[in-house]
Amino acid sequence: MASPNVYRLRCSIPGHEMDVRGLAAAFFPAGAFVSVSRDRTGRVWVPDASPNRGFTEMHCMNGHTNFVSCVCIIPPNDTYPRGLIATGGNDHMICVFSLDRPDPLFTLKGHKNTVCALSAGRFGTLLSGSWDTTAKVWLNDKCMMTLQASGHTAAVWAAVILPEQGLMLTGSADKTIKLWKAGRCEKTFVGHEDCIRALAVVSDVEFFSCSNDASIRRWNVTGECLQVYYGHTNYIYSLAVFPNKQDFVSTGEDRTVRIWKQGECSQTIRLPAQSVWCCCVLPNGDIVVGASDGIIRVFTESDERVASAEDLQAFEEELSRATIDPKTGDLGDIKIEDLPGREHLNEPGNREGQTRLIKDGGKVEAYQWSESDGRWVKIGDVVGGSSQQSSSRVMYEGKEYDFVFTIDVNEGGPSMKLPYNVTDDPWLTAHKFLQKNDLSPLFLDQVANFIIENTKGHTLGQGQPGGSDPFTGSARYIPGTSDSRTEFGIDPFTGSGRYIPGTGPGPVPSAGVADPFTGRGAYSSAALQQSVNNIYFPKKDAVTFDQANATQILAKLKELNTGAPEDQQLSEDKLHTLEALLLSVCELQSNQKPTAEQIDILWKTTRWPEDIVFPVLDILRLAVRHPVVNERLCSETEGIQFCNHILSLMEPRGRPANQMLALRTLCNCFAAPWGRQLLMAQRDAIMSRAVELRAVYNKNIHVALATLVLNYTGTLHSLSDLEGKAQCLSVASAALEVVQDKEAVFRLLVALGTIVSNDTTARDLAQSLGVESQITKYSSVSDPAKVGECCRLVINALH
Repeated sequence: MASPNVYRLRCSIPGHEMDVRGLAAAFFPAGAFVSVSRDRTGRVWVPDASPNRGFTEMHCMNGHTNFVSCVCIIPPNDTYPRGLIATGGNDHMICVFSLDRPDPLFTLKGHKNTVCALSAGRFGTLLSGSWDTTAKVWLNDKCMMTLQASGHTAAVWAAVILPEQGLMLTGSADKTIKLWKAGRCEKTFVGHEDCIRALAVVSDVEFFSCSNDASIRRWNVTGECLQVYYGHTNYIYSLAVFPNKQDFVSTGEDRTVRIWKQGECSQTIRLPAQSVWCCCVLPNGDIVVGASDGIIRVFTESDERVASAEDLQAFEEELSRATIDPKTGDLGDIKIEDLPGREHLNEPGNREGQTRLIKDGGKVEAYQWSESDGRWVKIGDVVGGSSQQSSSRVMYEGKEYDFVFTIDVNEGGPSMKLPYNVTDDPWLTAHKFLQKNDLSPLFLDQVANFIIENTKGHTLGQGQPGGSDPFTGSARYIPGTSDSRTEFGIDPFTGSGRYIPGTGPGPVPSAGVADPFTGRGAYSSAALQQSVNNIYFPKKDAVTFDQANATQILAKLKELNTGAPEDQQLSEDKLHTLEALLLSVCELQSNQKPTAEQIDILWKTTRWPEDIVFPVLDILRLAVRHPVVNERLCSETEGIQFCNHILSLMEPRGRPANQMLALRTLCNCFAAPWGRQLLMAQRDAIMSRAVELRAVYNKNIHVALATLVLNYTGTLHSLSDLEGKAQCLSVASAALEVVQDKEAVFRLLVALGTIVSNDTTARDLAQSLGVESQITKYSSVSDPAKVGECCRLVINALH
């Protein structure tokens, strides 16, 4: 009978033909799990009714054209009450299956290389990681956003969605872990010394990571590393947390499954396979593991589910016949002359899983202490030790070779064996290796050159070198606050005058609920509550910044002109030209149309030094509303240059006045079709730069930022550009975390309402990103009333 708290074999499942690369506990049927393999299939396994020890294959899924490397379960919903199964593969695709058919319901295409990590969240959200260095967020069959800005520089091998809505984690071969909120990188975790291989959620605020550096770390989402665990002697590939949310299990390249309880490795289970790729924990606490020999093994603490005596004996014999290569790192350097003989096995071990090596004649054998049985269990014969160099040949599949390279085409860890003799043709060997492992012939030169490079100067009989694998091999900036907190109550640049960029007479208040943007008109609050259609969103027409005091703008322009560099100073004629332009664009109904000369002078003057350019930018933001100026500056010919210059004025280190006026200029570009087209084409660059300005604590900048997001959502409302809507959701969410000004909050709420109006996919994404929990606090705001009213309408739209 098994001792308490000791895991023993429950069953071995030989269903797959190649490595088992991913496992996941299923929601349905009870006690079931899903496995995926290099054999291109996924399989659903259900527990046998009687005896309750084994598992039977219930369902086989086909759809990938190459190796399948990861799997996750999408939770049940009204449409799919038994949940869905998502698999990622070497063919760059994600296949989504139901339990009703063997072929995919749909496939997700977008990654440019192997999909090696998947995690499912609420409302059907799916997070994927890939060799292409990106992670993607999917909703149903659409890619909603790509996590790339400030992202990883190497393959994303791990990805999980945290229980707290909107938080996602990715781990990469670049040795870092990144925390994402609503599509943006919030934090980078540094500590591991090699590639991150897996992540596992502990709670809303804690998670585990494991790495090729043979360590496991426990983190808080704040960035603090709470604990580091050591025990494995080689790459660690997978982690799974037990139902108690404290203890966990890990697997790796050292042929072991390790069970960790109360912060210590309480048990080590060795397998007769080199790479233990994956694991999962079933609801009853049983552990499922998949390995490079294609076998799934289940281990249990329950006496009732432990395998029969015959099966336990068969597993032990299989383990004893295994060969252990010290080059894998799990046994260290071996010197036969220093090892004790078989009599050393008469001494009991000190702990469960302790390893002991003994010499038996010319052989080295490895044994592991079984606490439950009170004896040493043979776990294999050691080959290739440092003192076993008489032949210096490596045994592989019954034959001796000069070299047996361990290569992983699929995620950087050893997996495929490439045997080679120095008398062989490297090109023919490479061809056979690719053919045997079903790899693209495009790798032929790469593999052949790898063989040649790593066998240079070697002759028959030399040992295997440690050749490199031929296949694998800023935090956001927050500006200083010295300038950022300056308000525009006084001229912050010259200290004189009362010119405030972009301001003018305020709107005339009216009774009832005023037009939420202009202050004009009147709406009854009672009528609003009774109306089916609200007055706030969707907001499809552009909101622009129209107010100006032309007299003050011109006075400041003339004052600063005297301090401009000599070659940039404006003559009296040019000042008059700009004055005429300003007067014509302040009142758009004017019969005077801007001339080409006026536009040219304005554009050249925007190149003034950054400390004096702000009155020119104020003229520019008014001018771009005019169709003639909008067409000239935003057309295909001039548009890119215009956009790049505006973005340069929005540098986070820049001056707040310039940042605000640049944002307002972009908002006003939406007033005409050429500007809308330009801003839609340059959306990624503009939104990426704009969202950085949320960290500038200035209400005028925040209102302009919110208006820019709102204008984008109005343009996107009638389009099926889901990635664009997702980007707007991300920027709005980011801004809401820091914005204090109620007008900015209001405009962001209208933007959110516009995004989710009549678009169930965008609504589901907003829910999965935790938008509702972020805005709920505004539902009770009564001053101004429009904030609370709009917030409640947005919350209703989310349901």
